[in-house]
Amino acid sequence: MSVMEGRTTSALLYLDGVHVSFDGFHAINNLSLTLEPGEMRAIIGPNGAGKTTMMDIITGKTKPDEGTVLFDGMTDLTRLDETRIAELGIGRKFQKPTVFESQTIEDNLLLALNVDHSVKGTLFWRGSKTEAERIDRVLETIRLTNARNRLAGSLSHGQKQWLEIGMLLAQDPKLLLVDEPVAGMTDVETHQTAELLKEINKEKTVMVVEHDMTFVRELGVKVTCLHEGTVLAEGTIDQVSSNERVIEVYLGR
Repeated sequence: MSVMEGRTTSALLYLDGVHVSFDGFHAINNLSLTLEPGEMRAIIGPNGAGKTTMMDIITGKTKPDEGTVLFDGMTDLTRLDETRIAELGIGRKFQKPTVFESQTIEDNLLLALNVDHSVKGTLFWRGSKTEAERIDRVLETIRLTNARNRLAGSLSHGQKQWLEIGMLLAQDPKLLLVDEPVAGMTDVETHQTAELLKEINKEKTVMVVEHDMTFVRELGVKVTCLHEGTVLAEGTIDQVSSNERVIEVYLGR
């Protein structure tokens, strides 16, 4: 029984003593991590460190063998399915953008916002004023206001990533999980993505998994380095990147 049983925590996301094995391989091994409301955290670590599995656990795709996973103080995420977890306000952006290429940017956001996910249902649906305003705000945040009527397929790789972040924002989640947002981006796009996430972080709690250390440094947030499914080091980018174990298992490669 976890120490948290029947108690609340101020953390938005609270993982304690989490274990997951796949066929005897410990993908997550005694992982404990706390994310405060309004925080942005960068997660780094070598391939196979458990970063994706951790996100799978938070979103309900993978159930832990043991451990505590709480959201918003009280909700036990291990008992809920993916749909229910998404409804609670946890949004995840995967590494590869999946936008509707043959739809406009605005229609992509409508599709994300609209409950009736059939294209026909969305295109003939006219939202309320508040929803139109939300889409305007999202377009402004993701810097695509002037491109709203362009087809998503015509966007650059970086812009597609921003659109997908916008599609998450349209759903108004409390916590955004963002997986390697700057992979394949130009230096300019990488810098703009850092600015974008900082802006989003003014209103949302954000967890970013990333390999690009220049980008992580630019975010200027607390960094957690995972290794073999557990937390190896945590602190500022300078503290973590000067940690001998981190250099040995990750940065020195």
